[in-house]
Amino acid sequence: MPVTKARVGIRLRRFREERGLTQAALATALGISPSYVNQLESSQRPMTGAVLLRLASVFDADLQQFSAEDTDRIVAQLRDVLTDPAVGEQISMAEIRELAAAMPAVGRYVIELHRRYRHGRDVNETIMTRIDAGEAGSMTVPPPMAQEEVQELFYARRNYFPVLDLAAEQIFTEAGLGVGNTVPGITDRLKRRHGIQVAELPVSDQGVKRRYDPESRVLALSPLLNSGQRAFQLATHLASIEMTGQIDQIVDDANLSSEETRVLCRIGLASYFAGALVLPYQMFLNTAEAMGYDIVLLQRRFRVGYETVAHRLSTLQRPGARGVPFIFVRVDRAGNISKRQSATSFHFSRVGGSCPYWNVYEAFTRPTEIHTQLAQMPDGRSYLWVARTVTRRYGGYGTLSKTFAIGLGCDLRHAHRLVYSHGLDLASPSALVPIGPGCKVCDRDSCPQRAFPAIGKPLDANPHHGSFIPYATDAGR
Repeated sequence: MPVTKARVGIRLRRFREERGLTQAALATALGISPSYVNQLESSQRPMTGAVLLRLASVFDADLQQFSAEDTDRIVAQLRDVLTDPAVGEQISMAEIRELAAAMPAVGRYVIELHRRYRHGRDVNETIMTRIDAGEAGSMTVPPPMAQEEVQELFYARRNYFPVLDLAAEQIFTEAGLGVGNTVPGITDRLKRRHGIQVAELPVSDQGVKRRYDPESRVLALSPLLNSGQRAFQLATHLASIEMTGQIDQIVDDANLSSEETRVLCRIGLASYFAGALVLPYQMFLNTAEAMGYDIVLLQRRFRVGYETVAHRLSTLQRPGARGVPFIFVRVDRAGNISKRQSATSFHFSRVGGSCPYWNVYEAFTRPTEIHTQLAQMPDGRSYLWVARTVTRRYGGYGTLSKTFAIGLGCDLRHAHRLVYSHGLDLASPSALVPIGPGCKVCDRDSCPQRAFPAIGKPLDANPHHGSFIPYATDAGR
């Protein structure tokens, strides 16, 4: 029985050619006939589970490259790219899906070209603005958005870096760290292995979480941090010492565009390691499964914050020991998405904002409460979303706080594994709230909340009648 009906012939051919194998050599390695390999590469026969497992066993292959979900991720990104209004000819979803399924490498190349195009366009707009303001003499060309480039790397890796996870588990065991109380063990490891003393910063340094002085070998932490935050900062510094080689290898392989991006990526990977050390993979996964992915209970068990738990849940994608594949997002009241990661095909559109029907924004109406939502995207994919606000204030009275909504979503087929599905009718289509990727690229012609017209769809601009639907099209009338 084939595991998927998707034709993956071109992908298999590329897999073989990258390894310098003939069809006969690949057939011998997999224990099948050369004619069968030829039929697979010609998309005359579907890829079976047995062949996929043999590929994984013989070549240690990442089977995601043959999966339909990988195609869906590329489709979502290409849709953003190929809905540019400057393109005269509209490209259909059928054509986009064909490109993503048959030639994913070409699809990723197009996505990268568009990213560079957007950067060039932004640079041009910046230059013209400064020329108009009479600042041409002091202009420098801004580099690409480093944060965006790093986010793309994490998205491409499905927010999972196995070398860092495995190292964190090993150190957790070696150092004899305690669950929910890793501060003493990490402090001791820093002192014994690296001669680093941990001290406290003066209370007056309210804007600093962590400061390291390499001459005195003193790592000073803010006294305003709680125990979970202290553990995270200690683990982040430990990563900068013990994980340098692994992190540098990931950064080098990513071929990032600037030194600023590389530095930011190293910081992000150090933070990833810190989360993996404080919440070690297998132990955390087992506990999450036993607790039905209850974020509050996991907070109490591991003594860390809500956002830390939610983010860690989005990284549990180890082959053979996967958790629920989550989408993680952090937004503010203005709709700015400051963190976004996905282990699924869900794609955060850069065109036209996000959807006001998404319950992540509803979380601000009743802070600290858990909000659940069964939602459906225009492509028919359905999700369970869990959202809650978190607020932080590191200073005293009168200092500004920061509030975010944390969203965690999963495909509806995994929803039964979460306590948050209790009481929800997962089988009822009427329970699904229609949401979209952003008004400019959303296909919902009858949405009453539409803020912008959809790109590529002609408006129903008839002076003789009006519509309750903003920016109605002929299809939505």
